[in-house]
Amino acid sequence: MNEFGDHAPAVTVVLPCYNAHADLPRALDSVRTQTFRDFEIIVVDDGSTAPATIAFLDALPDDVRLIRQKNRGLPGARNTGFCNARGIWVLPLDCDDWIDPMFLEKLLGALEVHPERSFAFAHFALGGEASGTLVKHYNFFEQLFFNQLPYCLLMRKSCWENAGGYDESLKQGYEDWELNIRLGSGGDTGLEIAEPLFHYNVSSSGMLLSTSSTLHGTLWRAIQRRNREQYRPLTLLKRWLQWRRSPSTYPLILYFPWLLLHRLLPQAAFSNLFRRLLSRSHSRRVTRYAG
Repeated sequence: MNEFGDHAPAVTVVLPCYNAHADLPRALDSVRTQTFRDFEIIVVDDGSTAPATIAFLDALPDDVRLIRQKNRGLPGARNTGFCNARGIWVLPLDCDDWIDPMFLEKLLGALEVHPERSFAFAHFALGGEASGTLVKHYNFFEQLFFNQLPYCLLMRKSCWENAGGYDESLKQGYEDWELNIRLGSGGDTGLEIAEPLFHYNVSSSGMLLSTSSTLHGTLWRAIQRRNREQYRPLTLLKRWLQWRRSPSTYPLILYFPWLLLHRLLPQAAFSNLFRRLLSRSHSRRVTRYAG
């Protein structure tokens, strides 16, 4: 582990924190126990006001670099971590999630074998209110319609910089999805590691289930506005032809009528349809819910 000397680490792990620290020790320990040792840890305190969280962060040991800022939301906290990262590679990790001890070693090893890839990700091992393994593939055409990647991407810092970072206006979720689209638009592609090395905590009160899915139609419309060129008919056809033989969660041809529904239905109606389909989706089929 890098101890803030002159040597710049290979990897920076960024953990945003806002008024929630109960699971942070587990996340930090999962980084500390990595078999790959050349890394640094940054915790970004995004304007926490809870006394217990502030006290916990004040007592962090010297192997963690703490950065405090006024509250800017999750995308703003991640951007701050990336800006201050000294590593060539950067990994965002939320406080309530954790990674397998072999995570960095295996992802970096695979990226060395495939230098044409800009980032890597692993399959999900689900925890919290769910259990099971969630398989994800990289298919940029599919990514335009559904967020099929984890937020926990080990990516080159230069790719984040070239893409312009996370969009800080997306404070209600999907900031990682929108960044992934800009990465793909710029030619940056991902590498799938077919092992459940990323442990994702599922919570009904988490942003994805409690907020983002409820506003899915509105948020996807905002993503389309920010990436207009990718959603033009000729561009979509070109992307479909390019990616139609790559692994995907669903048949890619289904996404054209899905986009049409999104543009024809009122946003509230489309979001309701999305939530109903979510209950029968690929992720739910492979997930065993606790209780």
